[in-house]
Amino acid sequence: MPITINLYYTGTNGNARKFAEEMESSGTAAAIRTEEGNLRYEYFFPMNDPETVLLIDSWRDQAAIDNHHASAMMSTIAALREKYNLHMKVERYVSDEQPTDESFIRK
Repeated sequence: MPITINLYYTGTNGNARKFAEEMESSGTAAAIRTEEGNLRYEYFFPMNDPETVLLIDSWRDQAAIDNHHASAMMSTIAALREKYNLHMKVERYVSDEQPTDESFIRK
């Protein structure tokens, strides 16, 4: 079952956005997107909080997440978090394979 993790990175002086920009410009985010089992890795910016960045990070299963966490990529990410002095809040969701609200979704 796919697992989605919402990571809220919060900093000061625009550091959360600078972190996301460096993750993209350095190719780190692109490399994560090619990891086995990665389904989504995208940054978003909340309209009402300019000091926070939301990362939506989805994986095929827990084994894929575990492999990602064991990769050398994590030390790169940790160094950037430290560089920008970011704090994190994490939400974890397991996808529902049987959506029940299809009638409310306009495609």
